[in-house]
Amino acid sequence: MTEGQNPFDALGAGGFDMNALLQQAQQMQEQLQEAQQRLHDSEVEGTVGSVTVKVNGVGELTAVDVQPGSFDPHDTESLSDLGDMVVAAYRAAKAEADSMATEALGPLAGGLGGGLGDPGGAPGQAPGQLGF
Repeated sequence: MTEGQNPFDALGAGGFDMNALLQQAQQMQEQLQEAQQRLHDSEVEGTVGSVTVKVNGVGELTAVDVQPGSFDPHDTESLSDLGDMVVAAYRAAKAEADSMATEALGPLAGGLGGGLGDPGGAPGQAPGQLGF
């Protein structure tokens, strides 16, 4: 290759098309934003015993419902059980929300590497694992 020659000239007319690449990246970003909004607007429940919690599709806790009369507010053990049930119900709902997010975002995250969900990339993707 001679000095000053564009290395992409060798690709010819059907080679590297920056505009097409940018357009595809913008479409992927729009699809990703739409999927994230759908997840934020969705809701899943987790129930353990007499406790039901609701989380949105991104795992944010939105509601906790405890059936009236199911716990004694003056009994330490009963209140401890209530706390344990809230935690367990949240974990169940969060697992379902994570699964929903993986299903919704997985196809969009395939070539993006990091930046989605967990620090390592797409939800369910091992930290440091690249999507390409």
